[in-house]
Amino acid sequence: MATLQVELVAVERKIWSGEATRVIARTTEGELGVLPGHAPLLGQLADGGVVTIRTESGDDLVVAAHGGFLSVTERGVSILAETAEISSEIDVERAREALRRAESEGDSPEALAAARRAQSRLRAAGDSA
Repeated sequence: MATLQVELVAVERKIWSGEATRVIARTTEGELGVLPGHAPLLGQLADGGVVTIRTESGDDLVVAAHGGFLSVTERGVSILAETAEISSEIDVERAREALRRAESEGDSPEALAAARRAQSRLRAAGDSA
């Protein structure tokens, strides 16, 4: 089975690196699926998006990613996010509280951005609250 070399890095740390059979990411242009042999491209990650990496073993690594870029080259996929959290590391109750707090703060750009981040953390964790 063909694979891609994938590197997912956040500003503060390396999140994951390895072989994958596909990557799905939300960009500012919409949801993007990358399979081996994909044409080169550069995309801007949507704020409050989720990145799903299907590893070589068939497991999905789900990550809440905020801001940054995705680059596809003949060597593989590089994802550089401003911040990112693996779904298993997300504290769902803390994310729910952050969403409640952001929603109570009105329609300011900061409150809307905080709400998008909290929603993506909840989606990545499999919680639809």
